[in-house]
Amino acid sequence: MPKPNHHIFICTNQRPAGHPRGSCGENNAMALMEKMGMAIEQKGLFGQVLLTNTSCIGPCSMGPVMVVYPDGVWYNKVTPEDVEEILDQHIGQGKKVDRLEMPEELWG
Repeated sequence: MPKPNHHIFICTNQRPAGHPRGSCGENNAMALMEKMGMAIEQKGLFGQVLLTNTSCIGPCSMGPVMVVYPDGVWYNKVTPEDVEEILDQHIGQGKKVDRLEMPEELWG
């Protein structure tokens, strides 16, 4: 397998209902993971894009959280409906999806 051009990480961490930090899992992260995996296959990107689900990677209240490397772009509140746009615009054209990007002020 050739070295992929992009590596997408999606948090699928699931905390108990009512947990004060929330979790990506309770915000439909597994459906996002499944949709992204299928879309990568359908668009012929297997081998160019590596997809990995993770445990907690950060701002739980902003989930589902996704990070795209090597660009280091963090996306928040990503839904399965956003998958096509991310793959076409970010992966295909190299332009991040501004409306989904994690707000810079979140990092302090």
